[in-house]
Amino acid sequence: MQLAAYGVAGCMAADVVAILQKGRQGLTAFRATFTGERAAEPPRRFLRITLHFHITGAVPPAAVERAIALSRQTYCSVWHSMRRDIDFITTFDIHP
Repeated sequence: MQLAAYGVAGCMAADVVAILQKGRQGLTAFRATFTGERAAEPPRRFLRITLHFHITGAVPPAAVERAIALSRQTYCSVWHSMRRDIDFITTFDIHP
């Protein structure tokens, strides 16, 4: 389950960074934090995933929202390989 968490966090993080860099945004640092809630009984699958992106630089919030949406809806193959009934939340903060 840790590898699944690393997979989805890494996939989305790579997408978001690439999209922001291609958009020539002022990204200077990036970190992603994963929190997951699992079912109590086997199979102890993820019920809820929260990914929080910590962004440093002169990046407009709209650009981050767009990058996250593109990753989630189109590019992240790991997320698209998971069950659709997982409650998946993405948040971010920007530090200049």
